[in-house]
Amino acid sequence: MKRGRTVGRSDRNPKRRVQLLALAHARSGDKGDTANVGLIALKPEYYPILVKQVTAARVARHFKGMITGRVERYELPNLHALNFLLHGALDGGGTISLKTDAQGKVFSTALLRLEVDPSR
Repeated sequence: MKRGRTVGRSDRNPKRRVQLLALAHARSGDKGDTANVGLIALKPEYYPILVKQVTAARVARHFKGMITGRVERYELPNLHALNFLLHGALDGGGTISLKTDAQGKVFSTALLRLEVDPSR
């Protein structure tokens, strides 16, 4: 008969990282060479986690190599949402870009793969 694992101090409060997909949904689109990503908390209590951990700098690191410009973040607390502008994301925009997704629709899905620690 196998014995159960003893719960040690480190097991009581392990660091738990989850993808944003567990806390939010997202929509994205474009305007010229800029992708626009809206990140909306699934529950109001998740919004402070998004504000604290999903910074413009962190989003820029997450999309490193995919965008050439800066990332701007706007807070929309009444909607429990954040909006990001990813400058230089679309190789000039939908009408001139040779990218497969020249309208930036997949940036929302890609952002939802970013991992956060909801216990922080």
